[in-house]
Amino acid sequence: MSVLTAVTVIPSVMQAIDYAEPGGPEVLVAGEMPVPVPGQGELLVRVAAAGVNRPDVIQRQGFYPPPPGAPHIPGLEIAGTVVAVGPHTDDAMIGQPVCALVAGGGYAQYCIARTDHCLTIPSGISMAQAAALPETLFTVWHNLFQRAYARDGETVLVHGGTSGIGSMAIMLGKLFDLKVIVTCGSDDKCEAALKIGAAHAINYKTHDFVEEVKKLTGGKGVEIVLDMVGGSYLPRNMACLADDGRNVTIAVQGGMTADISVLEIMRRRLTLTGSTLRPRSNSFKALLADEISREVWPLVATGELAPIIHSRYPLAHAARAHAQMESGDLIGKIVLEIG
Repeated sequence: MSVLTAVTVIPSVMQAIDYAEPGGPEVLVAGEMPVPVPGQGELLVRVAAAGVNRPDVIQRQGFYPPPPGAPHIPGLEIAGTVVAVGPHTDDAMIGQPVCALVAGGGYAQYCIARTDHCLTIPSGISMAQAAALPETLFTVWHNLFQRAYARDGETVLVHGGTSGIGSMAIMLGKLFDLKVIVTCGSDDKCEAALKIGAAHAINYKTHDFVEEVKKLTGGKGVEIVLDMVGGSYLPRNMACLADDGRNVTIAVQGGMTADISVLEIMRRRLTLTGSTLRPRSNSFKALLADEISREVWPLVATGELAPIIHSRYPLAHAARAHAQMESGDLIGKIVLEIG
């Protein structure tokens, strides 16, 4: 490391959560691992909190391997204090509270983050709140506003309305003059989504969301669908879209293939797109972080945008956090707190 604070002693080993083989939540175990060393353009962050996300679960199950060069330790978003910087990296960052989108390694006492993937935590925002922001905020902003070109006054259908992604989409939509309709798996979750700010919430277990969307939009359909299901939902999403509508798929929990009508895409000028954030280039993520810092982060500083945290677990209980994530029994985000 090129720079250390005068009062900080950085240990050579740290506590972290990892797994030897893919499996259920129980494969996540705590152990000692070397503290990583930052390279050029990188920061070493003493982690205070880390967000738990669906991609962490899928990685642990063996279906979403880390990209080349990324840590095997799960965890895609962190909040903490910068304690060291890499060579030729501005040491003014040392001591700064930051949250960051990371390629992995978040379930640990120390984690590497790229300087240009970090956001300074505003005063009044807790570490747990800050840790619950980057992954969902970056994902929703990119897919809703950059890929789907959301514009003022448009209507968006979001599946999984009370998930971390869903709740973030509701809040961002409300702040940027979008009307957000969500689907949820229970009446209680529908009620929670309405309290978060959704215009309408559909219980997909008791109602056909395609028919409900048609009723709610007077037969027109929605301009955008933000989809985390994929599979058989894709043709149903298309049926929900207005002419010139855009479907953005960001996860495939319902399957990786779908049977759709290409003629329907042509006739109604539909756009089908999607993305995964983790494998994108560092330069892309830096540009995304910069746009978010300008367009959204002021709303975090004023408290207008704050994550909904369902539960917090100590780092050693990461397996319990994953079990809750898999159960679907949550509204908002799960956070690991690291002493």
